[in-house]
Amino acid sequence: MQFQKEDHMYKKILVPLDGSKLAECVLPHVQTPVQGCQVRDVVFMRVVEPIKAIVVADAMMSAKDVERITASMVSEAEIYLKSLGQGSKYGGAEVESQVKMGNVAETLVDYATENGVDLIVVATHGRSGVSRWVWGSVADRVLRASCVPVLMVRAPGCVPGV
Repeated sequence: MQFQKEDHMYKKILVPLDGSKLAECVLPHVQTPVQGCQVRDVVFMRVVEPIKAIVVADAMMSAKDVERITASMVSEAEIYLKSLGQGSKYGGAEVESQVKMGNVAETLVDYATENGVDLIVVATHGRSGVSRWVWGSVADRVLRASCVPVLMVRAPGCVPGV
């Protein structure tokens, strides 16, 4: 069996961002595959999880309130990604922004599968043990569910340990 060497292993990179400095620590790590693999597209994505109606002072949040808050969250995500995209230069790669609604890990994996993403570059808190069990980890869930390679970048200040 012969393997064909692919000229450009990574053509499209997905970079999940949540608005935190932690998530943004991946941005310098995107540069190397962009240059070395002649990446054509870098997609900055923020997934907004739908809010559920909550009870506030014995009254249920109205559907209009949920809609208004959700629209505000999407708008803030769009502004955040646009400002981040304008400041990011990755050679000849096109940088685009996507805001999606849904479960974060599931939405990222579905987008990668359906849109020809070749690499996902994601930050991880580096939590282990009970902390990871309690909080869960989007990066871990993406790693386990994705069929495309995932580059996980440890946050600055990570403490080594098992």
